[in-house]
Amino acid sequence: MSSSAMHVAKTGLNAQQTKMQVIANNLANVNTTGFKRDRANFESLLYQTIRSGGAQTADGNMLTSSSTVGTGVNMVNTQKLYSQGSLISTDNSLDLAIDGSGFFQVLMPDGRMGYTRNGTFSRNGEGTLTTSSGYVLQPEISIPDNVSEINVSADGIVSVNLAGETQPQEVGQLTLANFANPRGLQPVGETFAVETPASGAPIEGAPLNGGFGKLVQGYLEGSNVNVVQQLVDMIETQRAYEVSSKSISSVDEMMRYLSNNL
Repeated sequence: MSSSAMHVAKTGLNAQQTKMQVIANNLANVNTTGFKRDRANFESLLYQTIRSGGAQTADGNMLTSSSTVGTGVNMVNTQKLYSQGSLISTDNSLDLAIDGSGFFQVLMPDGRMGYTRNGTFSRNGEGTLTTSSGYVLQPEISIPDNVSEINVSADGIVSVNLAGETQPQEVGQLTLANFANPRGLQPVGETFAVETPASGAPIEGAPLNGGFGKLVQGYLEGSNVNVVQQLVDMIETQRAYEVSSKSISSVDEMMRYLSNNL
């Protein structure tokens, strides 16, 4: 029984270590554009049933509740929390923020479609809009060389003013993607996430239509990590780790007592 208690306490140590890693990653990305904080979810492990509820204790009497012993805790999954981050002004015409629901669509080098809230875009050598890493924004939008001004409307229409011309020229339409279950997306780094069976298929549409958010030009969406809350969670996790560690020490002392006195 004592060794079982040690095993239960060990699962607690592992759980708190995992939670601390999640918190550390959140804090490390507090200034990452478009980053969404993670949350670790846990569940209790299987219970050992010694006597079931309703078992007969005497003639006409039954056990009012079952006799069970838990075997510890286990991490079920981690979830991205897609709450809105604060909008940060940059005054860069190719910096875009999504105010509301939706993801930018970017073609990744391995051929998969990446979904991100990071709207830090620029032009490559051919004038095509890309991310900071050079991945092409989808659908592709090319900006001519001789432009004096680039405008992106709230509903995603990209227009430019060409040198020597007074009328703006429309060069493309930005679209967003959303999912029935955004938390089912799989993060793959660089603030990108990819589709999984849990997320469902992407639903594509123009900003401001069908529940999609609006685009805000000249702004970027900051991380939604709340530093104060993360520090509180860190202290709580540290204390929980200490308690589980203390449980192991207490069980060890009990076993040592038995060894020395029996």
